[in-house]
Amino acid sequence: MPRVSEEHLTARREQILAAARVCFLSKGLHNTSMQDLIQEAGLSVGAVYRYFRSKNEIIAAIASTVVGGIQQNIDEVAARRLPLIDSMALCLEQVEAQLGPGGFLPIALQVWSEATLDPTIGVIVKERYESLRSSMRVLIVHAVESGELPPGTDVDATTAAFYGLLPGYALQRLLTGTPDRDTYIAGIRGLLNRP
Repeated sequence: MPRVSEEHLTARREQILAAARVCFLSKGLHNTSMQDLIQEAGLSVGAVYRYFRSKNEIIAAIASTVVGGIQQNIDEVAARRLPLIDSMALCLEQVEAQLGPGGFLPIALQVWSEATLDPTIGVIVKERYESLRSSMRVLIVHAVESGELPPGTDVDATTAAFYGLLPGYALQRLLTGTPDRDTYIAGIRGLLNRP
């Protein structure tokens, strides 16, 4: 039997994830069955199950993609050691990119909702978002080290608050279409009492 190239395996996996995205956006995460995903992907049952044993594995893969991209962005921003407000503005650019057509945040919203009902998905979300929060923590540590935040700052508490600004922005934009990024950054600036 001929060996399948790594590129082919990756392309097939991405084909399944793209089909899942279409199904989740059109039918909703909860209402999408594995049969729906298989049909949308145009593959055999065996081909799909070769890559993913369940819908939850597909959800985990999508969550990893979303969080991985945002986390990589936060890590890159943190490496630049910019003022906290500038770092947040750059992180929000990444969130903004995931809001529009082709972005993953509309699916993330469904995953967050399903996480409150399905303990397995809850574990997936918890792991991914704790990992994001740890990346955000680096921004807060840098702000304390630079004197932008006071020396006695509770880094973990401040991280939790600042981390909440990212999904908070995403939720507002997804659900109401506002505020725009500049308005949101102006609000963060006001919270930090920065001109």
